[in-house]
Amino acid sequence: MSREFLLNLCILGGLIAVPLWAHLADEPFTITLATRAVILALAAVGLNIALGIGGLVSLGHAVFFGIGGYAMGILAFHAQTYMPLAEWPVLIEGTRSMPVIWLLAVLASGLVALVIGLLSLRTSGVYFIMITLAFGQMFFFFSISWSAYGGEDGLSIYVRNGFPGLNTLVPIQFYGLCLAILAAVLALNAALMRSPFGLALNAARQVPERVRAVGLDPFRLRLVAFTLSGAITGLAGALFADLNRFVSPTMFSWQLSGEFIVFIIIGGTARLFGPVVGAVLFVAMEHFLGGISAYWHVFFGLLLLLIVLFGKGGVIGLIAGKAQTHD
Repeated sequence: MSREFLLNLCILGGLIAVPLWAHLADEPFTITLATRAVILALAAVGLNIALGIGGLVSLGHAVFFGIGGYAMGILAFHAQTYMPLAEWPVLIEGTRSMPVIWLLAVLASGLVALVIGLLSLRTSGVYFIMITLAFGQMFFFFSISWSAYGGEDGLSIYVRNGFPGLNTLVPIQFYGLCLAILAAVLALNAALMRSPFGLALNAARQVPERVRAVGLDPFRLRLVAFTLSGAITGLAGALFADLNRFVSPTMFSWQLSGEFIVFIIIGGTARLFGPVVGAVLFVAMEHFLGGISAYWHVFFGLLLLLIVLFGKGGVIGLIAGKAQTHD
């Protein structure tokens, strides 16, 4: 077993142990903080497929996060107001069922990622970054003007949606559900890294000419990765909206896209648990340092600066070493 594999097991154990302790100690707020960290980690894990393996630096990934959030908000809003989404040509009603909401969030965000990818992946480098940023701003300003669903004020949901066999209003049960989804996506990501597709995508990031020489299309590889990445980030957006029972245009903000990238850099680019470590550190610093100073972002920025200058493998790279293996 590699040091990184053992470190990943320790991180996963911590994600299980801390909320269990908080549950036994009757500290529901700690569980809520852990849930927030897990959901943000899920969004960053989705981005890591495109960025870490494919080398696609997207400043518009909050688009998919926001689409997932608004998919939840719109469906739950129509369910709580007993108003159908549409009556023609067929009757379409809202729902409070999490599995149905997740499916629609994944499909909607994946479809939008496919369309954006078809347009933006024809460019590279800074042009790709700017195009994804432009799409993000388009969705942000559209959501502000969407008065039917709250516009700039956002949309509140009265009751958290349901999952069969669970009471999602109990913090530890909702956390367990989010952690199970994160673990499943991490397993998918690990399998993807080892698969022929993941190896070809990594090769397309490094030497696209050689990938073309063996008969593979780098554009298609990146498009599939970008679409899958957007779908996973959309699922995280639906969970985040359910956690807060609120959606707003800030879910489309470019600052949020930047935070996802920072999570990956701090934890370790292309490291399986890198986004998890980055998200946990961000939420922990936000909570503990935010209570001390309103300028806690300065300390977070210093951490990012130190990682970039002295630990390009991120926190996981500093602990586990530079060599990355897949045990």
